[in-house]
Amino acid sequence: MVAVSDSHYGKIITSQFIPAWWAKNRHMQTVWPRYLQKRKQVDLTWQRLELPDGDFVDLSWTPKPQKSKGIAVLFHGLEGSAKSHYARDMLAVMAQRGWHAVMMHFRGCSNEANRLHRAYHSGDTGDALYCINWLEKQFPSINKVAVGFSLGANMLLKLLGENPTQKILKAAVCVSPPFRLEDCAAAINHGFSNNYQKYLLRSMVRKLTAKMAILDYSQYLDISLDSLKKLTTFREFDEYVTAPLHQFNGAQDYYDKCSAIGFTQKVNIPTLVLHAKDDPFMTPEIIPPAQQLSPAITIELSEHGGHVGFMQGTPWHPKVWLHQRVPQFFDEQLGFD
Repeated sequence: MVAVSDSHYGKIITSQFIPAWWAKNRHMQTVWPRYLQKRKQVDLTWQRLELPDGDFVDLSWTPKPQKSKGIAVLFHGLEGSAKSHYARDMLAVMAQRGWHAVMMHFRGCSNEANRLHRAYHSGDTGDALYCINWLEKQFPSINKVAVGFSLGANMLLKLLGENPTQKILKAAVCVSPPFRLEDCAAAINHGFSNNYQKYLLRSMVRKLTAKMAILDYSQYLDISLDSLKKLTTFREFDEYVTAPLHQFNGAQDYYDKCSAIGFTQKVNIPTLVLHAKDDPFMTPEIIPPAQQLSPAITIELSEHGGHVGFMQGTPWHPKVWLHQRVPQFFDEQLGFD
């Protein structure tokens, strides 16, 4: 495990990110990279990883570089996949920077529904840990790092806090994690941000509706199909779906047990958190104070950047700052020139 000695660790520091002059608005930062940024090209190879409980997760691999720095495993956000703009671009960037990159899709987020009634959630570390251990068995003695986005960032912080003695991952980057799930569920329910909630909730309900057509959920959920389609907030979905499907005693119990804020003091590998105060999925108040961070964590906080945005450049040639900062951090931590 890489030694943690930099004085910045365990602190909140000012990010060097400077937003594009024409894109300081938090919603523009969040949405426009999806439409303006030209997608980076990368050929992905898909692989199915069978899980011990009879279900599966799908992996998307970039080509292996001739001279590889190691394996970078990525975890997407809510309802994301390797097809998501931020995910596909980061896979391509990591490959270009010498990493054999792979994205683990949460259950039901790849090309087909998962087999079991259960799905995934913000604190679902079991599948990710199984994947990481599997990678270590398949590729021993090779550097391994991890990147999480949004929900995947919360999950990754929780995984690292739950497993402070693990020695497989050498470093991690977490982008826009919802440190406090309850507060984030409330924040996204207001103003223009509610549009993100509506968009994501439609996808979540659509997936569950399709599964309910082929699987009997009567023993798992106490909600009818009609009532499911009338849910309007994340909190309602978590109360009636996420919590009972994953053995939580309601949405509050889920939020209390799965928020990354409860695990940040135990993280034991160099971990960089990239966060923007204007993130429309949450509020600045969800960011933990320095005393709630382990000495291994640095939060680089910027005034602007939106949610997994961090866009720079011109309207004609936009670029994403994350594509520079993420691989740079890993090079610094693992001693690559």
